[in-house]
Amino acid sequence: MSFTAYLRDQADHLWEREHTHPFVVGIGKGTLPIEMFQYYLKQDYIFLVEFSRAIAIAAAKAPSLEDMGKFAELLDETLNNEMDLHLSYCGDFGLTKGDILGTPPSPTTDGYTKHLLEVAYSGSALHAATAILPCSWGYSEIGKALFALGLPKNAPLYSRWIEMYNSDEFAELAGWLRSFIDREVRDLPAKVRSSLEEIFLKSSEHEYRFWDAAYRLEEW
Repeated sequence: MSFTAYLRDQADHLWEREHTHPFVVGIGKGTLPIEMFQYYLKQDYIFLVEFSRAIAIAAAKAPSLEDMGKFAELLDETLNNEMDLHLSYCGDFGLTKGDILGTPPSPTTDGYTKHLLEVAYSGSALHAATAILPCSWGYSEIGKALFALGLPKNAPLYSRWIEMYNSDEFAELAGWLRSFIDREVRDLPAKVRSSLEEIFLKSSEHEYRFWDAAYRLEEW
């Protein structure tokens, strides 16, 4: 079993809670109340800004030019595709760009992004990659799972969201992160592997809390 497969197995209880969370289920069925998705869009945009910073730090710390280029590709996908899609959703869901940019981070968003940046600044590219993997891999997994159930015919905007995260391009970038981690972790002592596992589990817990915060319309 690869190291990232081991991490996924250790976090399975958290990822299962994500897959079965009413927010995720509601997207898949097309029944999620619009105000919850509006909340999610605003908070996720804030999150992606800081997520991009973590990727950029990983790129700067990458052990090779090839790895640096791959992190740059992930950064480009996030900044110029995923975030653009979020902004395009704004008008569809009755939000302006000002609504997005003027929204403060929720307690959950604030806690998650601080975790990512703390790991990225204090650790290596390997640590940063491990911190961001549950987001990249988890969204790809959820997108593919929801797509397999069939797109909600009554909710074309939710269908677009599912199709984006079901894309092969998104899965390939998550797959590269896995291969980078599996390669870099070889021959590392158990103490380092244990610290990476803690980072992965903490990010996975933050992922679950992010869905839940949107469902609860969390405020300070």
